[in-house]
Amino acid sequence: MAEESEDQGAVAEAPKEKKPMSGKTKVIILIIVAVLVLTASIGGTLFALGFFDSAEVEIEEVEGEAAEQVIVNKPRPAMYFPIKPAFVVNFSSRGRQRYLQAEVTVLTREMEVFNAMQTHMPLIKNRLVMLFGGEIYDELQTDEGKELLRQKTLEALQQVMQDEIGKPGIEEVLFTSFVMQ
Repeated sequence: MAEESEDQGAVAEAPKEKKPMSGKTKVIILIIVAVLVLTASIGGTLFALGFFDSAEVEIEEVEGEAAEQVIVNKPRPAMYFPIKPAFVVNFSSRGRQRYLQAEVTVLTREMEVFNAMQTHMPLIKNRLVMLFGGEIYDELQTDEGKELLRQKTLEALQQVMQDEIGKPGIEEVLFTSFVMQ
């Protein structure tokens, strides 16, 4: 028996010879590793871009039985509506004739508001010409005066939309050009 256990120990101690990998096996392993790295890279890029973000969906009742899906956490894309042509108004300041030329662009995120602005453009232009013409030239020369005019413009446009479609809908008013002379 002692001899048998020594023989088994000798067998266990003898290292098994490993076959060297063939060239085909190495190529297959390299291809698999490359595919895994490429997949991880693409997955990481998509994750960083927010492709895998889970959006919560709410169901709202719209006119009885119809339902509209609204995606929460995803703001609608901004739509910019330039009001053309630029507004030109004149002022009388210290006995001299002065002018203001302002280009106005409106930011909204709703197509309904965008379409309503096109429909009610004469009313919008009238309100803005009256608003700009009623300002004091010297006050508009300061940064605070320009910001105050921008706020008044936003409020005026939101009021027009509120009166016409029942909601303000305009998020921001931008002066893309503001020249005083």
